[in-house]
Amino acid sequence: MDDQELTRCALAAKQGDTNAATRFVRGTQRQVWQLLRHLADPGVAEDLTQECYLRAFRSLPSYRGRSSARTWLMSIARRVAADHIRQRDRRPRPADLADWQLAAERAQPRTTSVSDGYALRSALEALDSRRREAFVLTQIVGLSYEETAEVAGCRIGTVRSRVARARTDLIEQLSEYDTDHNASRGG
Repeated sequence: MDDQELTRCALAAKQGDTNAATRFVRGTQRQVWQLLRHLADPGVAEDLTQECYLRAFRSLPSYRGRSSARTWLMSIARRVAADHIRQRDRRPRPADLADWQLAAERAQPRTTSVSDGYALRSALEALDSRRREAFVLTQIVGLSYEETAEVAGCRIGTVRSRVARARTDLIEQLSEYDTDHNASRGG
């Protein structure tokens, strides 16, 4: 669904159109989940996605349509992730090895080997949070640089710089992984 249609759905939902609200959620849910998965914790991305939509529908009466509904929603998702991280970091976490292993196994992508999936996830997590956010929004979620700048509250040039640096960092980290991984396999 394109941005104009999503914005029309959000504005219609604001007026009480439940079908438009449903189309709005269905048209954005995967992107919101992807963003939250990468900015926060993969294990709670579904819960955070629900929280994002709760906040969005609560603030829908104040949405004026000045920016696209997708951009508006991604800004909310970004704040949901930041709030989650802030709250998570305040709480002490028990170190339960069995739970950690299960969580790590569940977080692995299904299309790559476990070690490759771990390397990619680790490389993304190791990025500076602003670089990771810009990279995920543009390269995984698929927002334009302009939309990402609006979501992140910075200039387009800053987004371009963060994405470029994120790519460089990822290439460097994954190259080190390949070297180490091949050496350990005797390759």
